[in-house]
Amino acid sequence: MFYGLPIVKKDNILVLTINSVGLVIELLYLTVYVVYANDRKKRVRVAHILLAEAALTVAVVLIAMLCFDKHRSLFVGIIADVFNIIMYAAPLGIWKKVITTKSVEYMPFWLSVAGLSNGICWTIYGLIPFDLFLLVSNGLGAIFGVIQLGLYCYFYFYGEKNSKEGAKKQSEVQLSNHPTGAA
Repeated sequence: MFYGLPIVKKDNILVLTINSVGLVIELLYLTVYVVYANDRKKRVRVAHILLAEAALTVAVVLIAMLCFDKHRSLFVGIIADVFNIIMYAAPLGIWKKVITTKSVEYMPFWLSVAGLSNGICWTIYGLIPFDLFLLVSNGLGAIFGVIQLGLYCYFYFYGEKNSKEGAKKQSEVQLSNHPTGAA
């Protein structure tokens, strides 16, 4: 979002607008999780991560505004690319579990599709003004998305239908201790 501000790079309003909406949705999602999750340890951990993210954001903004004038877009672009690549690479941890269990039970299909779609759309948009900061990280995101969906398809069709722990086992990540459909 910061990369889209006019004080960082001119004529980047679309980047600012779309990422601002994404930030608001992310904050709403995490706030709901922190308020309603049953596991106090996880709630506290997410709250600490949110605070650390806010502190890091403030630090990056202050450094960019105070220390960089002519090279502000370069500094902010590199920081944005690093975090964007981390976001796209986050599913790599699930890949190991999918390969070892030979099951896609822990890999959400629609999240994989969304990651691929996001990477492709932003890569195409990055070609229009030929913005390397948009192209590099989102191009890698599109590649990660293709690999992830390929992995999903392979283990969906050729892997074990049930994981070794059992297909009926509750998900490791859950918001509530209530069974599905219970009030």
